[in-house]
Amino acid sequence: MPEEKIDTPAPAPEAQQVQMQVPSEPENLQPIYANFARVTGSPEELVLDFGLNPQPFGGPTIPVKVSERLVMNYYTAKRLWAALGMALQRHEQAFGVLETDVNKRVIPAAARSTTTTR
Repeated sequence: MPEEKIDTPAPAPEAQQVQMQVPSEPENLQPIYANFARVTGSPEELVLDFGLNPQPFGGPTIPVKVSERLVMNYYTAKRLWAALGMALQRHEQAFGVLETDVNKRVIPAAARSTTTTR
């Protein structure tokens, strides 16, 4: 008796498992924290300076020490801007609007003591 050959269709591309590569971080990667950023640039490049402001409130009397500098072209900067915008939008949808005016976010110490004693 001859063997019957059955053709089975190949799985659709959507059904195939997609192999995702998980990006790996270099062993010497050092995260930084910055509460200060300055943006400057030239016609070809955008320069982002990051640092730690030791006096984030009130008038600065100690200069901010810039610790990291990121230089990129404007195409990359625009893609970064879009990615940051999407991330901020998702955060605000989950946790509420981020107020960037420090005076509206921080209750002065004198007002705080009167509201807690009432």
